[in-house]
Formats: sequence, C-alpha cells, structure tokens
Amino acid sequence: MTVIDWDDVGVQLDAAGCAVIPGLLDARHCARFISAYDEPQRFRSRVVMERHGFGRGEYQYFGYPLPEPLAALRTSLYPPLARIANRWQAALGLDTRFPPAHADFLEKCHAAGQLRPTPLLLRYRAGDYNCLHQDLYGEQVFPLQVAVLLSRPGEDFEGGEFVLTEQRPRMQSRAEVVSLHQGDAVVFAVNQRPVQGTRGVYRVAMRHGVSRVRQGLRHTLGIIFHDAT
Repeated sequence: MTVIDWDDVGVQLDAAGCAVIPGLLDARHCARFISAYDEPQRFRSRVVMERHGFGRGEYQYFGYPLPEPLAALRTSLYPPLARIANRWQAALGLDTRFPPAHADFLEKCHAAGQLRPTPLLLRYRAGDYNCLHQDLYGEQVFPLQVAVLLSRPGEDFEGGEFVLTEQRPRMQSRAEVVSLHQGDAVVFAVNQRPVQGTRGVYRVAMRHGVSRVRQGLRHTLGIIFHDAT
C-alpha cells in the first residue's frame, strides 16, 4: 500500500469533490478481493441492481468481521479524512463534527441503530452500469468515501468509467469522469461539499456512478465509513 499525500488529497477534494490516490492496493491484494467475490460466507447480503432500478450489475456487502486489509484500510483512512470532513462541516456552517478515531464514529452509528457494515464489492459485466446515486444509509453519514478499482482497464474490461456529477444552485450540473488504473482509489463526496464562490461558500450536491461497461469484467472495492440501518 502506498504513502498518501493527504495535503494533496485535500486540495483535490476542495477543487473538484474527488481525489485520486494512486496505487492504494497492489495487484496481489486486488486479485485477492476479486477472488473473494465468489466466497459467499464473507458477505451479509447481495444486491442485483436491475431488480431495484439501480442500474445493471451486482454487489455484495461484507459482514463483520471485515477481512484484511479492508478492516485496516477503513480504520487508517478515516482519521485524515475526518480532518477534511470537519473542515468542510465548518465551511458549511454545520455543527456536527466527526471524532478522530473510526471506532468512536462507529459507536455513534450503532447508537443510532446503524449496525450493518457497508464496505462492499461490486461486479460489472458487459452492458452493466451504476446509476448516479448517494450512499447514505441512515442519519449518521460520513461525508467522504473511497472506491478502489480492482480490475485492469484496457485488459480486463473496456468502458466502465467512474463518474461524478455536481448539482450547483441555479446552474446546470457539472460532470467529472475519473480515470483510474488497477489499485488506484478515488476519494469523493458522499452527499454535498462546500464550494468557494464570489459571495462566500455555498454547498453543492454530489452523486456518483459508473458508465456502461462495453466489454469484460470490472470489480471495485467500496469503502464507506458509516454503517447502515
């Protein structure tokens, strides 16, 4: 796993609502996660997107205890992201602050009845896609999440770009397509983020999804820091 320049991540997030962390996972760990998709005992539930109008494809939520290195990643990525999240909360004039340790934040989730783990593996085949959405799951929402591309673009699959949209007040939506290599992670806003305008800070709503996979098989690891009801 790579050394992360968190100052640069913060700059990218402030500028565009997303940031790329190159090489967060190596090829060996990516292959282990891909093979884990076919081990149902690791997961608490499986969702077929088309049945719910979410798109096409499927994903599975891990059960507790989370496997390694996922558990360690969730714990170690949270503190620097919490500092960014708290800065955003202050900029937006919101009172909620996130504790420095992930275990303490999970206690707040569990006290609110959010007991189910949310990290997940996603699988897309040719023709599959993920509609624009937000991963909220309950009243306790951490404003940043991470997705790691496990497959090799151009070799394992074609198409399937990660897409973000930003709905600005009284303006048309802006789209962002994030290019990733195997093992790269994208950090992005779950729900909303602050933007500095000419008259001060305003908030914009964010959604994310995946464009249509034209061929092959695409796997992604999703790391969401709040648990679900």
